[in-house]
Amino acid sequence: MATPARPGSFTGATDNASSGGLFTDTLIDGIPDIVGADVAAAQAAATAAAASEANAATSETNAATSATTASTASTNAANSATAAANSATAAATSASTTAADAATATAQAAAASTSATNAAASQTAASNSATSAATSATQATASLNTALASASSASNSATAAAASATNAATSETNAATSETNAAASATTASTASTTATTAATNASASETNSAASAAAALVSETNAATSETNAATSETNAANSETGAQEWAVQTTGIVDSTDYSSKAWAIGGTGVDQASGGGSAKDWATETTTTADNTEYSAKEYAIGSQAGNTDGSAKQWALGGGNSFALATPVSGTDYSARYWADIAAQTVANFDEKYYGNYATDALAEDAHEAAGKTVTVGDLYYNTTDNAVKYCTVAPTGTGAPVGTWLPIQAVNTSNFATNGFAIAMAIAL
Repeated sequence: MATPARPGSFTGATDNASSGGLFTDTLIDGIPDIVGADVAAAQAAATAAAASEANAATSETNAATSATTASTASTNAANSATAAANSATAAATSASTTAADAATATAQAAAASTSATNAAASQTAASNSATSAATSATQATASLNTALASASSASNSATAAAASATNAATSETNAATSETNAAASATTASTASTTATTAATNASASETNSAASAAAALVSETNAATSETNAATSETNAANSETGAQEWAVQTTGIVDSTDYSSKAWAIGGTGVDQASGGGSAKDWATETTTTADNTEYSAKEYAIGSQAGNTDGSAKQWALGGGNSFALATPVSGTDYSARYWADIAAQTVANFDEKYYGNYATDALAEDAHEAAGKTVTVGDLYYNTTDNAVKYCTVAPTGTGAPVGTWLPIQAVNTSNFATNGFAIAMAIAL
């Protein structure tokens, strides 16, 4: 870094009191120029250092803003993760519903099978009853035929009785017996007919029950089919929910469900999130140092330690150490503004330059010179120190030379007696008059 410019020839100094000089020595009269220049340089360096500190604070604020944006992106990722968890819960619920529907379908299928079995049993019973009725009808017909045959025999016996009294009496007896047998057969036929009617009624009832059982079986079968359809729908819904949960969790190729991006996309980036206006992943907002996080703003890491050319505000590290990619001391951070380190170095040089001229407090000239030379510095004309013995600031008019421990010539700086000077009012009046 170049040494700040300093007056080299005591410009404007005079050695004439009437011309404004404080002393009758040009070198001494130039001392205020040196001190003034050093103080001005120190003040400028301090001002620049304060500006750098303010710039560094701005960068820190920008970094905090980026960190907040990163936190927002992280929150979006957490919301997407919550949506994924809700979808997963819905998938689990759908799976449970599917299992319940499947169990219902199984139970209804079992009921349908039982109803079908009962219907088959009723149909068999009806068939058996019909067979029994047919058998009873056959038996009744046989009994009726027997009765008719007996009646015919009685008629023949009566005819034979007319032909022969003995035969008639015998035939009459036989006829009575045959008549009794015919009545018994008729009663048997009537009983068989009643039994056949009852069997037919039972067969009709069984047939009705069989039809009802068949209808119930059909309803059960329909219910089973409906339950199976519901189970398939629930299974499809569960699969869709599982797919949705997976998309909300890990999809990085675009919007999920026409609503928002997945938790993974908000966390580490993906299509539609990376460098998108109003977007940017949590990872980009935290660590991106090659471009912006959302096509507008830079990441927290860029504002903290980055060095992108587009970041004209500079990072906190640049404002602290120096501008450019290498954080160089003499490289401006933004425009013509330098880092805090640069201005601190300028201030340090200004202080060092002042230390070259002003030694501090010493009791004698020799002690002042010895301390200055012990610090590796050279005593030169115009150097200053405060003499605690004389209570006066002294300046060097002749530097020490030769061997041994020579002492230069030091004179106290004395105030000029201004008692004979014109007052301000008189000077102004004279200036107006002239």
